[in-house]
Amino acid sequence: MTAPEHVPVLLSRIVELFTPVFTDRDGVLVDATVGLGGHSDALLEAFPRLRLVALDRDPAALEKSAERLARHGDRVDFVHTVYDGLPEALESVGLEKADGILFDLGVSSMQLDRAERGFAYSKDSPLDMRMDPTTGFTAADVLNTYAPGELIRILRDYGEERFAQRIVKAVVAAREKEPFTTSGRLVELLYDAVPAATRRTGGHPAKRTFQALRIEVNGELEVLRRAMPAALGALPVGGRIVVESYQSLEDRLVKQALAELAKSRTPEGLPVELPGHGPELKLLTRGAEKAGEEEIERNPRAASVRLRAAERIGEPR
Repeated sequence: MTAPEHVPVLLSRIVELFTPVFTDRDGVLVDATVGLGGHSDALLEAFPRLRLVALDRDPAALEKSAERLARHGDRVDFVHTVYDGLPEALESVGLEKADGILFDLGVSSMQLDRAERGFAYSKDSPLDMRMDPTTGFTAADVLNTYAPGELIRILRDYGEERFAQRIVKAVVAAREKEPFTTSGRLVELLYDAVPAATRRTGGHPAKRTFQALRIEVNGELEVLRRAMPAALGALPVGGRIVVESYQSLEDRLVKQALAELAKSRTPEGLPVELPGHGPELKLLTRGAEKAGEEEIERNPRAASVRLRAAERIGEPR
């Protein structure tokens, strides 16, 4: 059985947002989460003078995207890094600024579709969940070694799991008998720990716990908190940033980072904008944009996307 074809989410909208920046001119785009290269391939095709810097923490993703983007030749540089390393990645290829920056956050299609990576609760597989499988601790390490209070915090903060205490009590009892190694055993435990009424109406009982473990293993929220100011600092005036988030915690961080720089610092009541106190960013989306019904039907992974975009209109403070 072959894996489903990778379908980039909100592709035409992303091309549209970058069109004013890259049409008929030289420019640099950073794809901070290149994944399988679907968005990047379309952007390189749409803008023949575009230079791409493709980042990913997952060596397998870089290998696959390099195959896909090979037809664009030396217009592409690949850098193995987490996206909060964006300034250093630019420096490594001789650049300081990027005219466009794209983030497609969360777990990639390839990571979900490969059972051995341990991201999907629908398949019994090793409890890994590392986006970069060459380094760091695994989801099994978290389940087997974290103190109960820490596990409860992770499930509540990162998974917004109402039954965190019940789940952790069951996990601690189970790991004392035998350490967790595979996702199937954890899913079975979650079916028992989550009340039947919630299972009927609240989606898959493993969804929130798996999200929480994945965020903890990969430090996703901490990385994003560092990555947003780093990315915005690399945008020149006229440059644009586009971010696709797939869960509310990430979207909230993106919203806050963009909104903060879209505000004027001139005290209320003054008739003119004070020099150097104007907004740095102009928001290009009204709230977060979502995928339409037709796209969701074609690509179910688009159902949870939230897209936000902004343009730099003032120098960094």
